[in-house]
Amino acid sequence: MTGDTLAGESGTTATTTSRWKPHLRGHRLRVGLIALLAAAAYSVLGLVKLATFRASVFDLVIFDQAVRNYARFRPPYVPVVGSFHDRGLDYVQLADHFSPAYALLAPFYWIHDGPESLVVAQALLFAAAIPFIWLFTRRTLGAGPAYLVAVAYALSWPVAQAVAFDVHEVMFVPLFTAVMIERYHADRPLPAFLAMFGLLLVKEDMGLMVIGFGLYLFVIGDRFRGVCCAAVGLGGALITRGALIPLLGGDSNDFWAYGHLGPDVPSAILALLRDPVAALLLPFSEEAKVDTLFLLVWPTLLLCLLSPLSIVALPHVLERMLSDRPLWWQADFQYSAFTVVILLCAGVDGLARLLRRIGRSDDRSLRLAWSAAVCAVALTLVPKFALDQLYHPGFYKGDAVKIAAAREAVARVPSGVTVEAANSTGPALTSRATVLLWTGRSRGAPWVVADTARWEFPFGSAEEQAAQVGRLLQEGYTKVFERDGYVVLHRP
Repeated sequence: MTGDTLAGESGTTATTTSRWKPHLRGHRLRVGLIALLAAAAYSVLGLVKLATFRASVFDLVIFDQAVRNYARFRPPYVPVVGSFHDRGLDYVQLADHFSPAYALLAPFYWIHDGPESLVVAQALLFAAAIPFIWLFTRRTLGAGPAYLVAVAYALSWPVAQAVAFDVHEVMFVPLFTAVMIERYHADRPLPAFLAMFGLLLVKEDMGLMVIGFGLYLFVIGDRFRGVCCAAVGLGGALITRGALIPLLGGDSNDFWAYGHLGPDVPSAILALLRDPVAALLLPFSEEAKVDTLFLLVWPTLLLCLLSPLSIVALPHVLERMLSDRPLWWQADFQYSAFTVVILLCAGVDGLARLLRRIGRSDDRSLRLAWSAAVCAVALTLVPKFALDQLYHPGFYKGDAVKIAAAREAVARVPSGVTVEAANSTGPALTSRATVLLWTGRSRGAPWVVADTARWEFPFGSAEEQAAQVGRLLQEGYTKVFERDGYVVLHRP
């Protein structure tokens, strides 16, 4: 892609670009303010949930343990996962999900050693995509639409769902994809491809997204680099899943979610090829899949479907919709945040392509109308997803009785010990103790914090937890605290 092509696509001449530069400082201030407000809102959402015992061992404690070890220049041990899978307390996070990008967060723990640092880091990373989305949209549609699209991303439901549930490796993806798309569009390939390589350090399946980027480059005519990127993505996926994860002590079958198609990748591909009609219908085979697919494309008023940029998101979307895991299909969790920037930029590009096709590429009113509609759609979806909690006073209070009891329970556990903790209490202990997940089978930890009054992962029912507490009392544990269902046990 050349600079002349970019100028032609955006309708921006060299003279216009030079006139825009003196105003860059004002744009930087306003865009920075949008990003800062977004980061603050995301931080509040996560920190309030952490403070009111609505965070969880799976996944906040997992990544807290990994990053704390990185910060101390140790391997990223995650004893909570190792004990859960019976693989030892020296199990490393890289064997569970290949996410060495978490090492980048170690400096946050030098400032504050606790899961709060992860919550804030995640908020900052999600917000950091905003300037690049603004730049891409400004170059394509103009400054006014760029602000509206940036706000639409900040309010987007995939980001809201991601920041509302602990922390996840997805926090890196919006920034990397935004840099990759915007810098390539700006004819700055080096940072674009560096961001693309960064995706491979986020998770073992991000090779699929790199393959998608390669296919996109091939379709728009940058064939050599497209083939190279697709090869890099395929190699990255095969190496991480087939070699690095097993070498580090993991099992590549842990997250195989296509048993209905076959026991491995070749057999699953053959199953899809044998019945192509069924393969085409499979992503639409459940109501939850259709709902999620519609929610992914509706925020751009479906115009993302007019842009080849959507190809970048396609492999990851298919990975979700072809699986046998209902959690992957739904809009309730963090999975849609992997592709939110791609589809939003595809919507911007789709509008530009549509306007060129109908001979209205210079129509500023249509650009502004679409951008305002996109922002309005994002606003209408806010009450249906997690950001809705921010303007309800009850969210900040939580369950006062439960919070008081939980605080007293975790206070009974001394620092420096190993403790099996109920899913909602582990995050409050992880900065000063080695936390394992309290399950239906005792791990032999000297301290246990159970919740016998509420549903808790992975038990399910409060009755099951109460029964397990009874068994541990018979095995020699003593009860040192009990209130509102919280029980603290200790074995001398």
